[in-house]
Amino acid sequence: MDAIEKLLTRGVEEVMEREHLERRLRAGEKLRIKHGADPTAPDLHLGHAVVMRKLKELQDLGHKIIFIIGDFTAKIGDPSGRAITRPVLSDKEIKNNAKTYFQQVGKILNIKKTEIHYNGEWFAKEGWKEVLELTEKFSLHRILERDDFERRIESGTEFSVSEILYPVMQAYDSVKIKADVEIGGTDQKFNMLAGRALQRRVGMAEQDIITVPLLRGIDGVKKMSKSVGNYIGITEAPDSQYGKIMSIPDKLLPEYFELLTDLVFDKNENPRDAKMRLAYEIIKMFHSEKEAKRAQENFIKIFQKKEIPEEIEEIRVRQGEELGEVLVKNKVVSSKSEFRRLVGERAIDADARVINDPRFKIEKEIVAKIGKKKFIKIVPK
Repeated sequence: MDAIEKLLTRGVEEVMEREHLERRLRAGEKLRIKHGADPTAPDLHLGHAVVMRKLKELQDLGHKIIFIIGDFTAKIGDPSGRAITRPVLSDKEIKNNAKTYFQQVGKILNIKKTEIHYNGEWFAKEGWKEVLELTEKFSLHRILERDDFERRIESGTEFSVSEILYPVMQAYDSVKIKADVEIGGTDQKFNMLAGRALQRRVGMAEQDIITVPLLRGIDGVKKMSKSVGNYIGITEAPDSQYGKIMSIPDKLLPEYFELLTDLVFDKNENPRDAKMRLAYEIIKMFHSEKEAKRAQENFIKIFQKKEIPEEIEEIRVRQGEELGEVLVKNKVVSSKSEFRRLVGERAIDADARVINDPRFKIEKEIVAKIGKKKFIKIVPK
């Protein structure tokens, strides 16, 4: 398929309006492509990369990517897919989170060719008169029809007036930047349709919409999310990324290949080999080919040849300290109770010998293996 056909089909859930957008793309028009993200957390994961890769396709075709950092709307929180109101973030938290976005987004998009806006540029400057004029153009009945609000009403869970305004504000972003196209996950469809509606009501041409599927996390069930803990971070260490990808259920392979790479998934390929190919490609994308090779070699050493990797974290401790206290203090395990559980499951080794004593003391340099993936060198001072 050609680049435009690939853009509109591979890893795409829905296009509105398909014929109109394809006609403009094939006519060579240079379009303004909108994508917004509220900096509610400092790190992006592979679920975010699905949209970013689609934006990169459009950027490579010569279109202008307009990336909106929702520093103002982050104070409200997008209700999409939420059963409860999001916690309110401070200005400092929002600012710190936003700083990390550019470094991470730059791993996929050409930042120098990307137009970046903070929506505080307009929302912080425009008063209630403009807000009231804007909300007159929306039906409360239609906004309350959205699934997220219907579920909360049925369960008796409250939502704030500001959350009702969220789709209005996201729609206003589309008006301010004169968006031709907006791209987002399927959970953003309601908000993006609000943009079309507002553009129409203020006399602008309606933006076309491309929705992409929500990537399922490594548990194979829920969408990838930091709060659920089923995520793979864009800036996560190569060894960690590799190990997590190798742990995904086989059923996720087709969607991970389609949504995260340009590689072809072969259903007849051994799932282990397919995961190794996938892990290599993703690490090459977000780190480098050198790191991808190193992570693959480490994985083979640890899991296939049962060897210790060459580069492992080192912790210096006082002689005689208990291993459990050291691992908790250095956040290798979350608590002493988790450490005791791992010992009970024979999941902790010291120099290839299983630890059976939860009060094991460190008297000499050891290499500890925690679970199947984590190695730590512990050196007494």
